[in-house]
Amino acid sequence: MSTSLFGYGLICFAIGILFDLLFGVAIPRLRPIPYLFGVAGGVCLAILGVRATTTSSPGAPPYFLGLGRSTLRFDPLAGLFLTLIFVIAIAVSLSFCSWVKPTGTKIHRRGTASGYLLLLGSSAVITCASDAFTFLFAWEMLSVSFYILTSVTRSRADQPSAAWATLGIGKVSGASLLLAFLLLAGRTQSMNLASWHSVGPGALHDVAWVLVVIGFGGKVGLVPFQVWIPIGYPAAPGPARAAMAGIAANVGFYGLWRFLAILGRPPVWLVLALLLIGGTTAVLGVTFAGVQSRLSRVIAYSSIENAGLIVTAYAVALTGIVTGSKDLVAVGLLAATLQAVSHAFAKSAMFVSLANIEAATGTDNLDEIRGIGRTLKWSGATFSAGALTLAGLPPTIGFVSEWFILEALMQQFRLAGLALRLGLAAAGALVALTTGLSALAFLRVLGLTILGKNRGVDRGFSDEAGTWGKAGMALLGASCLLLAAASPLEIRYIASGLSPLVSNVTTLGALKSPWVLQPVYNGFSILSPTWLWVVMPSTLIAVFLAALLLSGGRYTKVRRVPAWHSASIGVSGPDEYSAFGFANPLRRVLGSILGTSQVTRSIEQGQLATAHPTSTHLETQTTVIEPTEQYIYRPIRRTALFVALLAKRLQNGRLNFYVAYMLFALLIALVLTAAIR
Repeated sequence: MSTSLFGYGLICFAIGILFDLLFGVAIPRLRPIPYLFGVAGGVCLAILGVRATTTSSPGAPPYFLGLGRSTLRFDPLAGLFLTLIFVIAIAVSLSFCSWVKPTGTKIHRRGTASGYLLLLGSSAVITCASDAFTFLFAWEMLSVSFYILTSVTRSRADQPSAAWATLGIGKVSGASLLLAFLLLAGRTQSMNLASWHSVGPGALHDVAWVLVVIGFGGKVGLVPFQVWIPIGYPAAPGPARAAMAGIAANVGFYGLWRFLAILGRPPVWLVLALLLIGGTTAVLGVTFAGVQSRLSRVIAYSSIENAGLIVTAYAVALTGIVTGSKDLVAVGLLAATLQAVSHAFAKSAMFVSLANIEAATGTDNLDEIRGIGRTLKWSGATFSAGALTLAGLPPTIGFVSEWFILEALMQQFRLAGLALRLGLAAAGALVALTTGLSALAFLRVLGLTILGKNRGVDRGFSDEAGTWGKAGMALLGASCLLLAAASPLEIRYIASGLSPLVSNVTTLGALKSPWVLQPVYNGFSILSPTWLWVVMPSTLIAVFLAALLLSGGRYTKVRRVPAWHSASIGVSGPDEYSAFGFANPLRRVLGSILGTSQVTRSIEQGQLATAHPTSTHLETQTTVIEPTEQYIYRPIRRTALFVALLAKRLQNGRLNFYVAYMLFALLIALVLTAAIR
């Protein structure tokens, strides 16, 4: 049954790709059909995920994928990620159905559906693969799907560079995994992933761990491999961004989880490095998210932030492996998985909503789409649910997951080694800073853009999504909220999925009582997101009724008094408070991270139309520089160009010089051979 469901899912994706390649977008009424096949395939694989998570069936018969004999594995860990990936895939596919509706002009050539369905199929194969060839083949197909999605529209001047950057990091990721697989297969003489568990401690084991972290870290956006995300995600069309950030990123996290089960205990120095790199990634991502002027880049940098949070919690689990603490392993993996779930749903909700916003306004500039949530109510509500989740505010699932991460990091006092205790303390400080900055970044977007004063948005655009799209947005937005209320049930499901890594009983220690949570360690702290859903609305209603009764009826009367607006209501034009202005203190305070620089110049009269043409006007241009790009990739680029220039000089087009080079190389080879003998 499991193999049949898997096959049906892949067949649906294959039919959708074939349909897109044959018919493209020439016939408007046929555009949604490939994505309907995506919905059907997603349903099959989501059902498979639930079956694999709740029933113990670790093995599967050999399955022929067309390029050799492959083996699949449907164990609870694969089932957990299949469930997450393809529940979201169903919602994103529904959103695609409305986004490409016949009245739209968002896509002009075939390839978007093919790239999207290839991404879904690759994600399914990676999650279920149990041999190296199948895993690597699907991993490369995932990189190809990223390249297709980031290059298919060809609507922006920077799109080629974005596509090549995405593909380049993908190839670095694939090369790292290939080298790790070759080392492990050479030691064990087997291509089966499970057999690599027999590789014992040593230099090869440690090198394999590092290569695995680089391989999967590059896909999820871990520093210093995050530079492709802020340019790669915005280059993808519409809901395809949700597929890249909310679906494919989880494949990278799955790889880290899977190889923890395969490789076992990592070196201590790698654990310390991941704690610091994860925290640094989170701070870097949220800092740059808070100063962006384009909504797509805000969301993209938020993906970097969440990758850092998830990897930090994952490093807590690695700390538990190193110290032999099963409880620490359980709370670390549980926190990381909860954060992966909240990020997947919230990020997909935001990118799907943004696709509709861009379709209505033609832009994603924060100051140009102010008040869009008042016009596009479905998109505004869904985006708000996702933003509140990523800000970590109650009563969303993001509040629960970030609480677990902080509680996991607070267990550092239980460790004996000073180095690990300091590492957890440093990571905890970075994560605490990240949570505060995240709330600042997304409240800026919500208050000044989504729910701000309307500025020229097309109010005639009422049906922004259509029936299919509204269904997809409702699934994503409601999940951000209702998963918090159902957190105990979610933790039970996650505990079943994590059973190949840590005992189900140990993970369920996070349930203090049926509806009260704790960070596995009994008596440390408690949280009840379910009761929050009861207490918060009840308190709000009680306060409202009390104010109504105690005011003697004056509460509902309109009172008009002069108020201080702080450049908000009542002020328009260039003097109006903007999202850019709101982020200016952040540029100042965190200038050492952002590399903030300013240039101020006077504006001549007539260059700027204002209410005071005789006044002196100053224009300030502020720029920020990403440190990894400035101090790592730009020097590498200069070195590569210099080497290429030297090679170009050697290639002067004369045959006699080429023969001389070959003779010289031959002489060196002969000398070395004689010396070795």
